[in-house]
Amino acid sequence: MEREVLVEMYEKYNLEPKDVFKHQHYIIITRSGIEKIQAKEDIEIQYEIVKCEPSFAAVKASARKQDDSGKFADDYVEFQTFGSALKGATHKDGNCNTWYVLEMAEKRAMSRAVLKITGLYEMGVFGQDESEDFKRN
Repeated sequence: MEREVLVEMYEKYNLEPKDVFKHQHYIIITRSGIEKIQAKEDIEIQYEIVKCEPSFAAVKASARKQDDSGKFADDYVEFQTFGSALKGATHKDGNCNTWYVLEMAEKRAMSRAVLKITGLYEMGVFGQDESEDFKRN
């Protein structure tokens, strides 16, 4: 990601160093950063449980925000995405290390919805909750 775009994102969403970090090839936004972006963009998210079992959960997130074009007062951008969590003994046989699989799936769905609806996903920005590999060193 270009430095100018990162600086613009910092300013637009009032981010702080604790909200963002670099991880290998990606920019990672922490939970607090995702919350700030969601609030600033006034993104509404509705959740639907797709599947919930003791060691697996999948959640659908339907997000919408007002269109920034200003053409119509009632225009909304809408987006749907999913988050899932599979509890495994290790990262090799699961994608999370907690038994709170439903909550983890919801956080992942929220991160994806916020980043996709704002266009940040396509710029190589990911949410910290999306992968156990996206932890700050």
